[in-house]
Amino acid sequence: MKKYYFSLLLIFLIGCSNDIGESTPEEKSQEAEEVLQSEEIEILATNLNIPWTINKYGNVFYLSQRGGTILMVEEGNVQEQKIHVTKEINHVGEGGFLGFILAPDFEETQHAYAYYTYEENGEILNRIITLKRDGKAWNEIAVLLEGIPGGTIHNGGRIKIGPDGKLYATTGDAGIRELAQETSSLAGKILRLNLDGTIPSDNPFSGSYIYSYGHRNPQGLAWDEEGNLYSSEHGQSAHDEINLIKPGNNYGWPVMEGDETASNMEAPVFHTGTDTWAPSGLTYHNGKLYIATLRGSRVMSYDINDQVTSVIYNEGSRMRDIIWEGGYLYTITNNRDGRGNPRPEDDKLIRIIP
Repeated sequence: MKKYYFSLLLIFLIGCSNDIGESTPEEKSQEAEEVLQSEEIEILATNLNIPWTINKYGNVFYLSQRGGTILMVEEGNVQEQKIHVTKEINHVGEGGFLGFILAPDFEETQHAYAYYTYEENGEILNRIITLKRDGKAWNEIAVLLEGIPGGTIHNGGRIKIGPDGKLYATTGDAGIRELAQETSSLAGKILRLNLDGTIPSDNPFSGSYIYSYGHRNPQGLAWDEEGNLYSSEHGQSAHDEINLIKPGNNYGWPVMEGDETASNMEAPVFHTGTDTWAPSGLTYHNGKLYIATLRGSRVMSYDINDQVTSVIYNEGSRMRDIIWEGGYLYTITNNRDGRGNPRPEDDKLIRIIP
């Protein structure tokens, strides 16, 4: 285990507006980034291969790897475990074995849920399945949903179980931007499923998995203590977003982005302006969202009430996922994903002690 200590410097502080009255949330969010004190960083595992999702169960981590394996990490020991599925995992472009979440009753059932890319009849698609752990392997035992449009880009892929016990999944527009506005397509959406794959009766569109639409490539989901759902989303060119997700709402892509507005479409609670973060994993703790950023190569925080962003970790790596657990942040690098600059011992599982 290695430990590093960083002093994070002030990034920028720009002047306040001279206008009378309150700033908009978008304006306030870009006014300042806080000065943070020293952080203690612990490297928990190294030489990972494009890890995508972090799960922590007791003292054991289960990580999905985009190429199609699951890693079990316990006290620095890393064990690669195979996945057996009925349709081969297609690790192409941004696709592969992506979202992965342990079932609430994992201790009893050894079940988990996964989102991955496959190919069928020459078409790239995504599917959501139930897996069961059997020793050092994970076996597909049920298909919850398949035929989700996919591509070499914009597969979404994040899955989380909400406080309502439902399974939520983000899907990208698969590079076909118009699909995000079509409620007949599952592309460019946030989906909501029962854990058996059926459609919840209280979903906003009758008989549909769609929970919200008008998304480009959302990759993060997190709830606050009041049950509000937030999502992080990649913008087209900068203008990356954090959205407050409400059932049935339209989040605008590709009609609008940034500060633009349109009838019956929701603006983000925060966007990055001309900066590019490429936000991926998202977690929440005590009034703040913590965001793993790929192009930004940092872990950022966003104070929901004050609309202030802060740099939490700036080691210069592509950061894919993040969770908060037991007073610590856990994150993973993605420098081996074809777009980063791999360093010795990449990729890594990291613990941040704020």
